[in-house]
Amino acid sequence: MLAVDWGTKHFGVAISDPSRLIAQPLMTLTRRAHHRAPVAKLVALVEEHGATEIVVGLPLTPEGEEGDAAKAARAFGVALAERSGRPVMLVDERLTTVHALKSARRAGIKDKDSRSRIDQMAAVAILQSYLDAQARRRADAPGGQA
Repeated sequence: MLAVDWGTKHFGVAISDPSRLIAQPLMTLTRRAHHRAPVAKLVALVEEHGATEIVVGLPLTPEGEEGDAAKAARAFGVALAERSGRPVMLVDERLTTVHALKSARRAGIKDKDSRSRIDQMAAVAILQSYLDAQARRRADAPGGQA
């Protein structure tokens, strides 16, 4: 699976292992001319890594509502699904950047030097939360196993 931490300037990208247990950072993409999202590059990454599903972070407000950023992320997810031919799941990404900043600080990464890594770590947090939720659903299903 491939995950994207949608942002107004940068897109953190993470990928899972083939067994869909562990998320790991892949790269950070930057918006280019005319503020276009890097959909073509992400589709190329989906193909290159054989991703069968895509997770996109949905930046809800602290109250859980969809503002302009969430609407833009939703439109981005639709475009990514159409161009990649893969299903796109939208996942609440509240607090993932905060989590990524704390993790970066614990790892000794300085904020001014770490924007790219923080975006990737946010994508990892989004994907890992999705993978963990899927594993819990499998385990909770009748006769299910993690």
